[in-house]
Amino acid sequence: MKCWVTRWTELVAVTLLTLCLLSSGCTTLERKDAVPPELHGQEEIEGMPGVRYKIYTKSGIEAMISDIRQGMKDPGAYINPKQANYLALSGGGDNGAFGAGLLAGWTERGDRPTFNLVTGVSTGAMIAPFAFLGPDYDYVLRRTFTEVDPKDVFIELGLTGALFGDAFADTSPLYKLISEYVTAELLEKISYEYEYRDRWLLVATTNLDSGVPVIWNMGKLASVGTPASLQLFRKILLASAAIPGAFPPVMIDVTVNGKHYQEMHVDGGATAELFVYPAALGAMSLREGVVTRYKNRQAYIIRNARLDSEWRQIERNTLSIMGRAVDQLIQSQGMGDLYRTYLISKRDRVGFNLAYIGPDFKHPHKQEFDREYMTALFNYAKALSIAGYPWAHSPPGYDLPVNDAVNRQAAVEQQLLKNDKTVTP
Repeated sequence: MKCWVTRWTELVAVTLLTLCLLSSGCTTLERKDAVPPELHGQEEIEGMPGVRYKIYTKSGIEAMISDIRQGMKDPGAYINPKQANYLALSGGGDNGAFGAGLLAGWTERGDRPTFNLVTGVSTGAMIAPFAFLGPDYDYVLRRTFTEVDPKDVFIELGLTGALFGDAFADTSPLYKLISEYVTAELLEKISYEYEYRDRWLLVATTNLDSGVPVIWNMGKLASVGTPASLQLFRKILLASAAIPGAFPPVMIDVTVNGKHYQEMHVDGGATAELFVYPAALGAMSLREGVVTRYKNRQAYIIRNARLDSEWRQIERNTLSIMGRAVDQLIQSQGMGDLYRTYLISKRDRVGFNLAYIGPDFKHPHKQEFDREYMTALFNYAKALSIAGYPWAHSPPGYDLPVNDAVNRQAAVEQQLLKNDKTVTP
C-alpha cells in the first residue's frame, strides 16, 4: 500500500524529469507582482489589518502578544481560570479522518474539553474550525471524512495541468465543499468565541514567494464580518491544504503603502506539519505574564499520520527512488515538528499529549480520498477515543528526562516573572 503523499511525490518526480526535457515548452501563468524583498514584512490585507502574524519577526510576535493582552481585559472571559487546553491538528491528507474520528469519539466519551486554542495545518486546518466550535459540529467532520470521494476534492489534470498550469489537479470541488460549511453564520460563531470568550483559532499557510510561514488569526478575521472576510477565510483553508505541485497555490492580494501586490500561498506543511504556538511566543509571553494566569496548561497534539515508516521494496528506477526519498523527507520533517513541539512544551511547562495512527491500523488505501479507507480510519480513531485514548506524553523513541538544561530554563523563566526583566540564560 502506497501512502497518500508518496503517490503525489512520484507524480512530482515525473514532472521534474519531464520539465528537464521539455522546459522550453512550459507555460507560466500570469500573476500580479510579488512583494519585493525590501518591502517584505510590511504587507497587509486591505480592510483587514492585523489578521495574520509574521512569526519570523519580533514585531510579528509582539503583535500576537498585543492581541492576547487585548483578550485578557475581561477576566470573565476565561473558560477555566485554572486550566487551559490547546489542540493542534497536523496535516495528512485523507488521514484527517483520524483526527475527525478521535474528536467524535471524545465527544461520545463525554470528557472532551473546550479548547482555549485550536491550531490547524493542511487537513488539520479543514478540521480546525469545526473542532473549535465543539461537538455541535461533529456531524461536519463525519460527513467530510466519511462521505466524500476524490471527485468531491479535486479534478485530476495530469501532466497537462503540471506543464501548462500550476498543479496536477484542480481543487474547485474542494473550495465548493469548504464553502458549503464555512458560512457567514459559522464565522459569526467563531467571532463570538474570539471576542467574548478569549478563544483562539489559528491556521498556518506558507508564503511561497518569501518561503516563510504565516499564521492567520481566524477569529480576528471572522470578526471583520464582511463578504470579503468570508471569502478570505475560505481561501486560507484552501491554501493551507494546497500541496505544492499536486494542488494549485492560492493567490492572496495584499497592499504595501497603497500599492497592490500578490502573494502565493501553499500548504502550511511546507514549513511545519503542526504547531501549538510559535516557539518565540512562549519565551516572550512568559516574560510578559501573558499565559501564566493558567496554572495548568495541556496541549493535545493530533498527528494525522503514522509515525512508523511503512516498509516497501523500492523498484530500482529513478522515479521510485525520488518518490520514496521525498516521502521520507516529509516523514522526517513531521517527526522533527513533534520533537520541537515537545521541547517547547517542556520549556514552557505545558503538558504534552500526542495521538497518532498506530501500526495496528492496516486497512488498504487504494486511492487518494478513498471513502472506504477514510471511514475505516474514522471508526478506528473513534473507537480508541471512546475507550479512552492512550495519549503519549513524549514522541515515540524520545523520552527526554528533565535534565540540567530544562531545569536551568525553568529557573530563568521564574526569575523573569519575578523581575519582569530580561535575564540572560
